Amino acid sequence: MELVRSIAGIGLVNAMVILTELGDIRRFKYFDKLCSYVGFVPSTDDSGDRKADRGITHRCNNRLRTALIESSWMLISKDPAMLMKYSGYCKKMDKNKAIIRIGKHLLCRIKYVLTKRQKYVEGVVA
Repeated sequence: MELVRSIAGIGLVNAMVILTELGDIRRFKYFDKLCSYVGFVPSTDDSGDRKADRGITHRCNNRLRTALIESSWMLISKDPAMLMKYSGYCKKMDKNKAIIRIGKHLLCRIKYVLTKRQKYVEGVVA
């Protein structure tokens, strides 16, 4: 619990949600599998030559994705490196899509903190 709470933007309730919904982080061998579980992957329809992008998928763990997005909003207000990254994304895309990208960065940091058993270092651009 202390490791996850060391990440800026994650409070007590969201830390509990993240830990209970993820369970053992080692069951996700690759980060892409973890993103798919959370629901941070795009939903696409491919038919022959036609491709349609439908945003993020509806197949997700709703509690976990909601907690991560909520924590991402708090993260950009507390961590200057993430605010800089968010500002860069906002120049290229909508703010709601940019916060999804920040959520993926947050998820990556959560995975690192839980697998390496090290506290989060604030202000590092990844």
